[in-house]
Amino acid sequence: MSTTDTPRTAATDTDALRAVVAGLMGRARDDLAELVAIRSVADEAVEPVEECHKAARWVADAFTDAGLRDVTASPTPDGSRCVHGHAPGPEGSPTVLLYCHYDVQPPLGEDVWRTPVWELTERDGRWYGRGAADCKGNIVAHLTALRALQRDGGLPCSVRLVCEGSEEQGTGGLEEFVPEHPDLLRADAILVADTGNVAAGVPTLTTTLRGMTSVDVTLAGLGSAVHSGMFGGPAPDPVLGLVRMLASLHDERGNTTVDGLDATQTWRGAPYPEDRFRADANVLDGVGLLGDGTVADVLWARPSVTVLGIDVPPVVGSTAAVQPSVTARVSLRLPPGVTGRDARDALVEHLAARVPWGLQCEIVPGPVGEPFVGSLAGPAFDAMRVSMEEAYGRPLETEGQGGSIPLCNVFADTFPDADIMLLGVEEPRCLIHAPNESVDPAEIERLALAEALFLRRYAAAAGT
Repeated sequence: MSTTDTPRTAATDTDALRAVVAGLMGRARDDLAELVAIRSVADEAVEPVEECHKAARWVADAFTDAGLRDVTASPTPDGSRCVHGHAPGPEGSPTVLLYCHYDVQPPLGEDVWRTPVWELTERDGRWYGRGAADCKGNIVAHLTALRALQRDGGLPCSVRLVCEGSEEQGTGGLEEFVPEHPDLLRADAILVADTGNVAAGVPTLTTTLRGMTSVDVTLAGLGSAVHSGMFGGPAPDPVLGLVRMLASLHDERGNTTVDGLDATQTWRGAPYPEDRFRADANVLDGVGLLGDGTVADVLWARPSVTVLGIDVPPVVGSTAAVQPSVTARVSLRLPPGVTGRDARDALVEHLAARVPWGLQCEIVPGPVGEPFVGSLAGPAFDAMRVSMEEAYGRPLETEGQGGSIPLCNVFADTFPDADIMLLGVEEPRCLIHAPNESVDPAEIERLALAEALFLRRYAAAAGT
């Protein structure tokens, strides 16, 4: 569709699409209600696998109804199913791949939800239910954008879809499927709808993702537990040794101090105000934040170490004994600029160099996820920037994301010429992965409008 094919101005074009999207929000709510009702947790210990299969069928039927062809739910190597399909645009038009996922996190205790977990419920202007934001709200935004364009002149460019069913379990099914089926998904631009805005109503592209790795470190000093009164003091205490090692990973101000890793980088995108971070992270009154620099510097631009768990006796039921051994899992998140393997090796070497008292030490490296940097320039980025600013009525901001999405690196490796942008409806108040997940319906509406405007503007920039 060429901008010269219609006498409408850019402003009236936007107004027309805005009205169409607004008129589709009732259907968007119905879509989301149907999706939330499907208990698509990709873990058979929580929900039967048929729930995920039901969600895959729902997604396939919905996108077929929205104009895509050959929509298929294909098995992936991890046993889940990914839904894919396409809609051809005018000859010579660019191709855009839309990504989302239909699986969700477990409820994490239905008794702590204020609304039914699997029933979309409106409360204080927000829509509650597991998956309402992550990531079923993004599925509905994709659908609403496509339906709006179909009602207002048709699709201006070729569109492809891939919607996976095991993202939350991290089993890598789609990460293996993509390089094995590149022709099904090849695109000039890829929209990864699995992030969100820095705040509701603030248009935001996620431009960096942290990488991640971990190690399990075990210290041993005794053949068995011994009485702390009879032997404590001279007896080597692995728990105390571990505490000393873990303490070396930060300085007194909370800065990460892993040998060989730079922890002084600064963030150049949108700031993350301290008061908002404290509220988002539920930091207790009077408790300080870690690290020098801004919240955004520490969160998105620097490596960070977290102790995920320690195997020691719990306080209740513990005995007066020096423990023979102890194990901890240490997680390392890393910003762009360092490879996951190099960061993991640095963490291993740092810990190995600080084993006290000759304790026996075993360090088992964990898997590696690489950092990612999204597109920051080019025709697709320019079209998205203008489209989001029109849809939201304010300038675009950029943010980092503390989480890792390994699939983004797979997309980049498989389609090196594609522009990759991360966006979505998952702003901080959504409480994704937690009880009482919700979505602001205005975010679905604005994102759908932005995506529809983008598809139209990106096609026009390509001269079609």
